[in-house]
Amino acid sequence: MAEPSPSAVPTTGLTVFGCGQDEAALFREMGTRLGVSLIITEAPLGETNAELARGNRCISVNHKTPITNPTLLALSKAGVEYISTRSIGYNHIDLKYAGRVGISVGNVVYSSDSVADYTLMLMLMAVRHAKSTIRRTDSHDYRLSDTRGKELRDLTIGVIGTGRIGTAVIDRLRGFGCRVLTHDNRSHVSTDHVPFDELIEQSDIVTLHTPLTADTHHLLDRHRIEQMKPGAYIVNTGRGPLLDTEALLAALESGRLGGAALDVLEGEEGIFYADCRNRHVENEALLRLQRLPNVLISPHSAYDTDHALKDIVENSLINCLSFESGKTA
Repeated sequence: MAEPSPSAVPTTGLTVFGCGQDEAALFREMGTRLGVSLIITEAPLGETNAELARGNRCISVNHKTPITNPTLLALSKAGVEYISTRSIGYNHIDLKYAGRVGISVGNVVYSSDSVADYTLMLMLMAVRHAKSTIRRTDSHDYRLSDTRGKELRDLTIGVIGTGRIGTAVIDRLRGFGCRVLTHDNRSHVSTDHVPFDELIEQSDIVTLHTPLTADTHHLLDRHRIEQMKPGAYIVNTGRGPLLDTEALLAALESGRLGGAALDVLEGEEGIFYADCRNRHVENEALLRLQRLPNVLISPHSAYDTDHALKDIVENSLINCLSFESGKTA
């Protein structure tokens, strides 16, 4: 995205919600350079603090907290006309309702390498049984596992979703010499594009990189998981509801699937990004998954690199400037 010239636009105001300290430092540094005056709060956006945006037409929010419709209405009453979400996905905002109350919503792009690198790491950890190995060695059991690992070059990897991140995953996989199959309803990036059912049936690992929409909710449901190869793996660094968690648990607990590596999960809200060491975790599916030796869970952190954070902050500011100057953000 081209960066507007600071001299070409008037000083612009932006209220930033749910902003950590390192993120705030970047906002202040880049905001000064781009001529954006900032109100920054660490508190997530809610109906009670929407008034902080009064006087600014633009705000920036993160993806960690759902933005309720009453909050959108409160923002509209405070004069907000544009939300830049510091994420690729929009599933935490009701876009139709936002439009009805006069608010446009834009997302940001950031380093696709962050999620692509993490996806490959999860694949390698899954097929080399990293979780059970680390658990054993932490308890000073240094024997080899009874189950040997697999090499990626011997496997077929199915990539569902071939946008920026899916394409970056494909680029990395080719370096391992494995067979790669792709599926995307929107575009075909290679001659390895196959129908969805064929990808499911032939892949040793299925990795999800498609946006979450009404059409992709539970894209991998019970029927499709039952179509997968016995011993296959699922990797999800997209959005939790792309995968039917109960169906996944049934396949894992029966031993039909070889394992799963999940950076996102249905019902992660209020759990991921929180310190839950001293409170009961209400998500029973998460607890069941964590008990399994062949399931890796991480807290929606695949995007979390210093490079990606710089991209996110800069593009949030550029979105705001583009909106104020009448351009599409």
